[in-house]
Amino acid sequence: MFTGIIEEIGTMRRIAKQGQAMILTVGAKRILEDVHLGDSIAVNGVCLTVIQFDESSITVDVMPETFRRSTLQKLQTGDRVNLERAMAVGGRFGGHIVQGHVDSTGLIITRTSEQNAVVFQIEPGDTSILNYMIPHGSVTVDGISLTLVQVTERRFTVSIIPHTLAQTVLQHKQPGEQVNLEADVLGKYMEKLLFSRGASDSPADRRRGGLTETFLAENGFM
Repeated sequence: MFTGIIEEIGTMRRIAKQGQAMILTVGAKRILEDVHLGDSIAVNGVCLTVIQFDESSITVDVMPETFRRSTLQKLQTGDRVNLERAMAVGGRFGGHIVQGHVDSTGLIITRTSEQNAVVFQIEPGDTSILNYMIPHGSVTVDGISLTLVQVTERRFTVSIIPHTLAQTVLQHKQPGEQVNLEADVLGKYMEKLLFSRGASDSPADRRRGGLTETFLAENGFM
């Protein structure tokens, strides 16, 4: 589990591809302070496992499912990436619950300045992810915990303060480039709870499942 607060920007040193499998070596510094084999590291918002490390880099595996779902497939040697270690128990929780499981890639449509902020408008490749977004809710963009400003039928916007921009790879992102997106997991669990279970004693309701009038009445909503 991660918080979406980026710890440092790393640099891609080596990329080995075999079909849709990859082994990435990322140059880093801060995240190496207490790294161990098997640790989880979020690379541009993708949770990956450390399989090797030295005094200046980590090496991680990328499986085909992750390759297909994320922008990692487009990485090139020299590219900069956002890095975050898994959340430590007892640490401050500055962002929101981030799993490092990418739901969709997104295309940056516009990047505009608004006084001290920069506003990004993004269109997800899979627009169903928008079902889990609400204004002032949370979304993860390339591993960064951000607050949603607007949500439409096809796009959303986020507003980014100068500090966040300077500390992440978004400082280099321009319209036409892709980013990794992860929706707030709480919305997914709420949907599962509300629409995949029947709350009535009726066999038909139990087969159909979902949020029923009987469920609302029995739980004090009607």
